[in-house]
Amino acid sequence: MFKANNQDEGGLGGLGNLRRLAYFAAVVETGSFTAAADRLGITKAVVSQQVARLEREFRTSLLVRTTRKVQPTELGQAFYLRCALILREAGDAFDDLAETSAEPSGMLRLTAPFDYGVGVVVPAIAAFIRRYPACKVDAVLTDQTLDLMSGNIELAIRVGWLAETSLQARKIGAFRQLLVASPAMQPQVARLTGPQDIAGLPFIANTALRDHLTWNFTLNESERQAVSVQASIFLDATLAVREAVFQGAGLSVLPDYAVAADLAAGRLIQVLPQWQLPSGGIHAVFPAARFRPAKVRAFVDLLADREQQRQAVNASSAS
Repeated sequence: MFKANNQDEGGLGGLGNLRRLAYFAAVVETGSFTAAADRLGITKAVVSQQVARLEREFRTSLLVRTTRKVQPTELGQAFYLRCALILREAGDAFDDLAETSAEPSGMLRLTAPFDYGVGVVVPAIAAFIRRYPACKVDAVLTDQTLDLMSGNIELAIRVGWLAETSLQARKIGAFRQLLVASPAMQPQVARLTGPQDIAGLPFIANTALRDHLTWNFTLNESERQAVSVQASIFLDATLAVREAVFQGAGLSVLPDYAVAADLAAGRLIQVLPQWQLPSGGIHAVFPAARFRPAKVRAFVDLLADREQQRQAVNASSAS
């Protein structure tokens, strides 16, 4: 094996090359020297110089640089996988050490679905920062499922039905799906005798859901009806669907956390409230690791407490 003649900062295995692992990994994960520098809080020139030095010392090309993107070579990808493992182990070691500190601190990076993020997670973030002023939060609100293993995300909030995964998860809450309409549709809604009747009314489909045209209703946990609807509007975001319902464009099925305030204020009405739709789960999902930083545990506990309070309010409103 070729060994570089590197005498500074402890030689080949010294602190300098350990730093370069982090620089190189950040470039691969972000696809850009500029984005990597922003994540690391250093200049682009330092990142570029140190990665170039790593390539020069080992006499190999690790990255392919174009005007639009930087991506690893075949050897660079293999090297990145080893780097990522080393950096995760180092992170676990620091997390273990941080267990001795009772007060959460540092940057918490998380992701959540956009609608649940805006309505529930952002208020929780505000409460978290007030409670733990030594913490900062960097949140990505998106309906895309981000890869926790390849990114720099410590926590994902997943809403719905959790797929089989190698990640670790904790259920922190649940939500109900509700058939809702604008009060302007009250005359049409009043004539409904059961779920089968909604097929004749205009419906707004949420295409972010896998099955957005067939709904399974249950009455008293015994009688069941599967209804196929004919949608007149197709939208790919929950908040957009809610707005279309506000405008009286049709019925739709929305999660309780997105419409609870509107139902309480009379801006929306629940249709066929005696019929139930399947409930979904709310999970905190973590990268596989032995230890959880105090900031992650504290935020999940806070969000779980707020979920319990939200569900208690919803239960009292429904009774």
